[in-house]
Amino acid sequence: MADRVHPMPAPPPPSSSPPPEHAAAATETTPLHPSFRGARPPSPGTYIIQIPKDQVLRVPPPDRARRYKKLAARPARRRRLRHACCAAFCAALLLLLLAAAFVGAVYLVFRPRAPSFSVASLSIRGLDALAVSSLTPQIDAAVRADNGANKKTGIDYRGGGEVTVSYAGERLAAGPWPAFHQAPRNVTVFSTALAGGGVSFPEEQRKRLAAEQAAGAVPLTVEAIVPVRLRFGKVLRTWTVDVKTRCEVTVNKLAAAAPPANRGCRVKVRPLWWWW
Repeated sequence: MADRVHPMPAPPPPSSSPPPEHAAAATETTPLHPSFRGARPPSPGTYIIQIPKDQVLRVPPPDRARRYKKLAARPARRRRLRHACCAAFCAALLLLLLAAAFVGAVYLVFRPRAPSFSVASLSIRGLDALAVSSLTPQIDAAVRADNGANKKTGIDYRGGGEVTVSYAGERLAAGPWPAFHQAPRNVTVFSTALAGGGVSFPEEQRKRLAAEQAAGAVPLTVEAIVPVRLRFGKVLRTWTVDVKTRCEVTVNKLAAAAPPANRGCRVKVRPLWWWW
């Protein structure tokens, strides 16, 4: 009986791989991620230049150095501008407070008050012939200015003022207010000549004016706009402002030497309304 021989497996081809124990050791020490591998050697013709970190962050390229300086100077310029605006605002506020304190001190020391006015007399000519279509009235007005309420404040009446007399809204005559200085606690009465022209009344208004003359009560309005300036002592003076006064008077006739009956005068001052 013949023996059966089993075929033997062919031996593995020879290879240069290390023995199993060396392979296991190599597997244990080899990095698992490609990023942990060593840097590749530079290719021929390539150079690596190492620059210090502080120079990389702080020194711009030469072509952009000017722009870098301009951008770097912006925050400092803005801070200087803010500081200048803040200083100017504080200075203006300080000056405003000092001016307010000075004005308040002057007001408390001098206590300025408004002068009072009244019409002392009226001499009317040229209004007796109401039937004439065009009248040229002439009025001599005596005005009384009283500064008795001010004990330490004088008043300078400047040139350019005007006095007018009107009836029922129709201007009869106008004339200048004279320029003069009025001392404290002083009363001044001055006369001014007023002239008008081309005055005419409708038929209904003529009848009413004739009836008022017959009754001995003709209402007239005397108005004045005068530029004045207050004087505190011998040095301090205010700027010039306009004083407006309006007096309602009644005369018994439109003729010479008509004694007026004052029904009250109102004085208005702007913008220095706080004077009074």
